Amino acid sequence: MIGRKASAVRIRNARAATSTSPNSQCRRALAASPTESTDSIYAASRGLAGRASICGMTVDPSLTQDEHVVLLLHPHWKTLIRPFAVAALVIVAALVAEVLIPSGSAAGAGRLAVAAVAILVLMVWLMVPVLRWRTTTYELTTRRLRVRDGIVTRRGRDIPLARINDVSFEKGLLDRLLGSGRLVVESAGEHGQIVLRDIPRVESTQATLFRLVEEEQRRLERNERNQP
Repeated sequence: MIGRKASAVRIRNARAATSTSPNSQCRRALAASPTESTDSIYAASRGLAGRASICGMTVDPSLTQDEHVVLLLHPHWKTLIRPFAVAALVIVAALVAEVLIPSGSAAGAGRLAVAAVAILVLMVWLMVPVLRWRTTTYELTTRRLRVRDGIVTRRGRDIPLARINDVSFEKGLLDRLLGSGRLVVESAGEHGQIVLRDIPRVESTQATLFRLVEEEQRRLERNERNQP
């Protein structure tokens, strides 16, 4: 009887330790309902300030103190269809050239030259599109929309959520099949409209950005009311 009580006590202690651990709190935060506000979703991580590697995330020095990354996207993979299709044609052409090279003493050198040229063409042709896709990011935070692109020369643009007036999306037939589209953001300022092309899950992204804009507006209104 005493042994059973001791086992029950140990199980309760283990459950309590698990429920208060940083990882469990982070899992509960990430599992929050999509209808909950962004502040509640990140409440657990804000309460664990100072733990830079929580949930595998690192601290971004470009973010403000109360700013959190909500969504980070690269362009849709359809942007790589054309480069990889051409690469497949280059491979087929190289294989045909290998077969058509007549047998002889120079056949080995000729096949080696064809293979080397094909590999060089593939590297040059695929490197730029893949690097362009990898270095282009669309980032939604609790304070702004951030766009970054450029392989050698980096370019960036930040749009505060408070300046965004309207968010819409456009999807063609191919976009509907592949799950991508264009995100159109209307903002107050010199550049009133920004069009982000080839956005994956564009409808979900538009809904997330719209929700963030509404929450930012409510936050600013609360701050104005609280001012003396």
